[in-house]
Amino acid sequence: MNPTAVVSSRSYTFHPSLTFHTSPPHSPLSAFTFRLPFQPSLNTPLVNPIHKSHTRFSKVCAAAAAAERDRYYGLAESPAKALRRVLELPGLHQGPACFDALSAKLVERAGFQYCFTSGFSISAARLGLPDTGFISYGEMVDQGQQITQAVSIPVIGDGDTGYGNAMNVKRTVKGYIRAGFAGIILEDQVSPKACGHTQGRKVVSREEAVMRIKAAIDARKESGSDIVIVARTDSRQAVSLDESLWRSRAFADVGADVLFIDALASKEEMKTFCEISPLVPKMANMLEGGGKTPILNPLELEDLGYKLVAYPLSLIGVSIRAMQDSLNAIKGGRIPPPGSMPSFEEIKEILGFNTYYEEEKRYATRTNQPSSHRASSSRYSIQQRVQDYTEQRGQSPQDPIVEVITPDVYNNYGADGSRDPFSQIWSRTLRIKITGRDGFEKLDVRIPAGFLEGITNIVPALGGVNIKELLDDAADEVGGKLLVDFSDTMGDRIQVFLE
Repeated sequence: MNPTAVVSSRSYTFHPSLTFHTSPPHSPLSAFTFRLPFQPSLNTPLVNPIHKSHTRFSKVCAAAAAAERDRYYGLAESPAKALRRVLELPGLHQGPACFDALSAKLVERAGFQYCFTSGFSISAARLGLPDTGFISYGEMVDQGQQITQAVSIPVIGDGDTGYGNAMNVKRTVKGYIRAGFAGIILEDQVSPKACGHTQGRKVVSREEAVMRIKAAIDARKESGSDIVIVARTDSRQAVSLDESLWRSRAFADVGADVLFIDALASKEEMKTFCEISPLVPKMANMLEGGGKTPILNPLELEDLGYKLVAYPLSLIGVSIRAMQDSLNAIKGGRIPPPGSMPSFEEIKEILGFNTYYEEEKRYATRTNQPSSHRASSSRYSIQQRVQDYTEQRGQSPQDPIVEVITPDVYNNYGADGSRDPFSQIWSRTLRIKITGRDGFEKLDVRIPAGFLEGITNIVPALGGVNIKELLDDAADEVGGKLLVDFSDTMGDRIQVFLE
């Protein structure tokens, strides 16, 4: 049976045996085989001629073949070329907006094909200021370079107004190219600009708006680059829908690669926008949390005719809320619950510690041991003392003994073997217990009583309690002495026992 391809209106699914054979020029091999990156399915509907799926199928094959040839020859694909390849693929493509290198890495790890940078979010994260024109060209380029170097997916940068006249626009485009951006968004607001969904939007004249895009095209040519130019207009809110449609057509006529009208007010307006300049891809902006544009799902946006969609606030928004919740927990004498954050091992994996350690081994010498094997004698002695203490108490390594101490603790509390009466405390244990107002136990740990400086690292609410004085008073008490019992500002009960 001959291999067959089954094509749907929105996605492409191939028979498992479908392969393409081609002989690259000057190749020592007679042929090589590649498989398109789609999963086989037995339930995909047949071709829908209304969507011209045969043409889209050809584009998919051509894009995949070009990418495979580049991989075969070991050619590095430029960020802009990678983004243009995404634009050639059928369907709508989602792009969350990042604001730093870490958030960009998370976008890539989540499997997205590209991402945006959000001036709103970068201004918030880098400056702690609103998106009202405070952040500068230099700061955006610097932040962008950190982002693009952290990921392998293409990144579309927020270029605001280009930071000045047409000559400034050219400098901005060239700077974004050097920073590694695959695309740049340029808008027609006056300076200082602001978020398109906030009040008081003003735009420059038609002529100046078009000239900005023309200058961007010229800068691209002069740089020998193919960076994707996304032309944005804010004239829907500043003037009218008709004005925004006129400007979009003009941007397309001078060579913009993608068109974007921000703050469209209805689904009907979005449909009207997608019908102009039909050969130029359209971008949508789903402002989470309540902007002027209705929030539509990806299938609805694709049906309207959109190619790209940005989600500008999701990552910065959930980050703000998560940090607020964590700070409230810490203020209340707790640490964030395990389910609210990744484990330390997961964090290290995300940041690349394990990859670093593996690569580090390639350059190890006898006199250059991995840093994990180097430790000072003072640290070793501290860890050894904790290990001896654990063994004397008959506890297993799984018991939650918290090791928090610095060498100064020994001298301060007589743990160095002096005759300080407090030295006997090292043979005792502090049990710290936290019970939530709902009655469920949140924390129950035991630590050597001499590790006083580590207590506030576990329960910050104990920072104002003089545990040393309480221990002095209870030095001769039998086990089970209750030293502290109070409720914090969150209503949780905190107890400390001397055992």
